[in-house]
Amino acid sequence: MSAENQKHIPSTHDSEHDERNDNLKIYVDGELLPKQDAKVSVYDSGFMMGDGVWEGMRLYKGKLAFVDEHLERLYESAYFLDIDIGVSRDEMKAILKLTLDANNMSDNAHVRLMVSRGRKTKPFQDPRLSQFGSTIVVIAEHSVVREDTANTGVTLATVPIVRGLPTTQDPKLNSHCKLNCIMALNHALKAGANEALMLDPHGFVNTSNSCNFFIVRKGEVWTSTGDYCMNGITRKKVIEVCEENGIPIRLKNYSLYETYSADEAFLTGTFGGQTPVIEIDGRKIGDGKPGPVMQKIRALYKQKIVDTATM
Repeated sequence: MSAENQKHIPSTHDSEHDERNDNLKIYVDGELLPKQDAKVSVYDSGFMMGDGVWEGMRLYKGKLAFVDEHLERLYESAYFLDIDIGVSRDEMKAILKLTLDANNMSDNAHVRLMVSRGRKTKPFQDPRLSQFGSTIVVIAEHSVVREDTANTGVTLATVPIVRGLPTTQDPKLNSHCKLNCIMALNHALKAGANEALMLDPHGFVNTSNSCNFFIVRKGEVWTSTGDYCMNGITRKKVIEVCEENGIPIRLKNYSLYETYSADEAFLTGTFGGQTPVIEIDGRKIGDGKPGPVMQKIRALYKQKIVDTATM
């Protein structure tokens, strides 16, 4: 079945089709290559072991939103894994700009910046076998959020795959290894939902397979404590806009009991911003439509991007 004929399944990463993405230039270790020629070695630690870190960023009106915070997380994650990125933060900004300029991008683009430990001498997990320096790849795509998903929302199914303890793989680490999230999404898709709702090790509501999760109850916005989820940049900005604009916000443990009866629910992520959740485990959330609190937060978030975007 061709991609054009496949049934559309809404997700938080839905984008409008853009033919310009057929002829992209991809940055791979110092070279800008045509999309079809952009490759890494089969010995690369990122391909072979999922041994790497990444960031997703959005380009708005010529500027990358919150780029310094994204790079801070990238470099902290690499330091945690003992990966030497090999370039400074300013040099990385120059690489990002080079890629965007090569694709004539000034607005509505999504950037995926990936760094692996690099090519190995043998196909085994020992990090000492990566002896050639890091691999740096930048994919920038023309990308506009699909309006029907942004305005209609997605459905979630609670899955048995949990976000684990920091002693297994710290969920705050934005690594290439995403198998637990992929398994979670597979469960949700087979249950007929669009994405997965994941619990923490204690059974409290935590996050989706790809985005942070919020609910609205009686005028208050709730999200998890952040102990067992990726502490997303967009999550952080939503918390900030609530605090700055008098919207009550609570970071707390809460259960499915409180989630099912929420007035609103939504997901946050760099690509989609805020995506409404209209149903969880077959239960309609609120009136099954994007709620007024989320829509207010969405407007405030967009304004914050305009006010603070850099580079």
